[in-house]
Amino acid sequence: MDVQRVSQHNQMDYNMEAKHGKMMPCQEDRFDSGLDSLKEDDLVNVFEDMTVNTHKDHTQEYEPWMNVVTEDGDTLLHLAIIHEATDHAFQMIKLSHNHPFLNVQNHQRQTALHLAVITEQSQLVEKLLKAGCDPRLADDSGNTALHIACKKGSLACFGVITQNSQRHLTSILSFPNYNGHNCLHLASINGYISLVESLIRLGADINAQEQCSGRTSLHLAVDLQNPTLVSRLLELGANVNCFNYGGFTPYHLTYGRHNEEIRCQLFEKTAQELRALPESESEESDMEEGDVSDDELYDDIKFGK
Repeated sequence: MDVQRVSQHNQMDYNMEAKHGKMMPCQEDRFDSGLDSLKEDDLVNVFEDMTVNTHKDHTQEYEPWMNVVTEDGDTLLHLAIIHEATDHAFQMIKLSHNHPFLNVQNHQRQTALHLAVITEQSQLVEKLLKAGCDPRLADDSGNTALHIACKKGSLACFGVITQNSQRHLTSILSFPNYNGHNCLHLASINGYISLVESLIRLGADINAQEQCSGRTSLHLAVDLQNPTLVSRLLELGANVNCFNYGGFTPYHLTYGRHNEEIRCQLFEKTAQELRALPESESEESDMEEGDVSDDELYDDIKFGK
């Protein structure tokens, strides 16, 4: 597989919002422990003490500052990005061109590229990619940097990654995270229609099924009751007759839901024979039990001693 997976150990991401005292509702977000491992004053001191020789070849061995790692596995580059110390980050990237240091993963399996997208520093994202950062690396939630951009709706980071990752773009677009979602699924779940359009234009499979229950982006749009997304997916050629793993088409998912606009859009395009809900196994089981005669049902009952 082209995209590189890692073992699923911890399903939480760094969340830059936490630095400002805001809690995010997503289960995968957490307070950044890297912020506690080195306080900002200490971080500045470390950067100021960095002794680098810009004329030396850094491709063969690590400079001392490359070996600095916190208890959370963060390098100085990770910390510079988290703290938005942009000048220091640029300097380290410049001195680490095509060096393995750029792809070091912390204990959350996040590279500097992941953190640059999370903190929405698109200039850093571009610098990292051009310096040799690998866009295929996945964190311990199975997310590549592009997954995160699609999840956050970061148009700037999305554009930079897709423009600078042409060689691996096909595999990244189809790659599912540990929840079974590819980039198109994440953009659909979060209602980022412009990203949905861009992903499909770049070659993402509009009918790709997420791995947990086999829903396509159209199924997800119905689940989320997003009529605008449903309409756009239909215009882009989504298959209305595609079944999820439970045997349901997107139209079937409109049953029990109140959005008539979605129901009408899908009713017109869904094949007539696929509009009725399929009989469930429980219903079939009930019918089979109902067919049993009273004699058969009670033939084991004995009266008297």
